Amino acid sequence: MRAKPSDSKLTGLFLDMLAAEQGAGPNTLDAYRRDLTDFSEFLGRVGHSFADAETQVLRDYLADLDTRGFKSTSVARRLSAMRHLYRFLLNERIRGDDPAAILSGPKRGRGLPKVLSIADVDRMLRRAKELSEADDASPSKRLRALRLYCLLEVLYATGLRVSELVALPRSAAKRDARMIVVRGKGNKERLVPLNDASRQAMADYLGATEAAKTEKKKDSLATSKWLFPSFGESGHLTRQHFARDLKELAVASGLQARLVSPHVLRHAFASHLLHNGADLRIVQTLLGHTDISTTQIYTHVVEERLKSLVRDLHPLAEK
Repeated sequence: MRAKPSDSKLTGLFLDMLAAEQGAGPNTLDAYRRDLTDFSEFLGRVGHSFADAETQVLRDYLADLDTRGFKSTSVARRLSAMRHLYRFLLNERIRGDDPAAILSGPKRGRGLPKVLSIADVDRMLRRAKELSEADDASPSKRLRALRLYCLLEVLYATGLRVSELVALPRSAAKRDARMIVVRGKGNKERLVPLNDASRQAMADYLGATEAAKTEKKKDSLATSKWLFPSFGESGHLTRQHFARDLKELAVASGLQARLVSPHVLRHAFASHLLHNGADLRIVQTLLGHTDISTTQIYTHVVEERLKSLVRDLHPLAEK
């Protein structure tokens, strides 16, 4: 009798499929790996594995997550990972059934994203600009301030995912570039326009890095292919580092750090565009959303704008 494959082996096969057939990126693969590792550890404690767990055992796992205080969104994500796994095992004939097919997840309302006002974003941009122009700053401190200002301008101008932003190549800051090519989820490319402010911020930052390059000819950062290089394993600035810098800037701008993150600025980009009349389909394209339903989380902005238009422009509206 052939031994059943281990959970770790099945996880590896599943992740290989996601990467090869669906173009899943490192962050997606890491998330699946974490979720399935936790699921596997639970199964091990109750004497089961991926290959033999039945529907009731899967329900017990979901109940265990609830007991551990997981939010409904986290439980739903774990259930999604299980469903994808067992669909894969069924398709590969590793199992003859799909124990996750009839499971129902927790009911959850989709919350509205946290959004900064235009005034809040302007405050952060002004403060970042002031820090980048401080006369008493050392060259290294000024370069970091220019980098942060550049990151903020580009993020608010484009709505990039933070992983896309920090991994921009140096070539993105080409002179007179009106568009940049962004490689997003699933390794898909899209064109994103730049405004004048973001182009100028990139030019100023790149000019400062070129000046530093003449002083540090042997510095690997000076010759990096990345626009925002670092000494880390990836070779470019990490999402976590940028998020920390952004929160510090928020505090310096008089905002609460907990309300500000790279993703919140991405939301601000989308919401402010829609508020000013942009089409939802165009915003979908700019954000790199494959499905319009993902972008529709912002429809509350469109609804508020329509209400204000009727209120302000309808001839029978009360004045």
